[in-house]
Amino acid sequence: MPQLPSADIECPYCGEVITVFVDDSAGEQDYIEDCQVCCKPIQIRVRLDEDGMPEVQARGQDDA
Repeated sequence: MPQLPSADIECPYCGEVITVFVDDSAGEQDYIEDCQVCCKPIQIRVRLDEDGMPEVQARGQDDA
């Protein structure tokens, strides 16, 4: 079974760098994942670049 791609993101709350795994077969996505360190909810946005590689952005729920 192939391994899911991963991305390192910085938690917008505690600043720790955490690794998230991305299901790149699902296309573009928006979802919430709790920080593995401080447990606060992070909004994750996944977009695919022109080569089909996932680009991951992380935001706090109260960020504009």
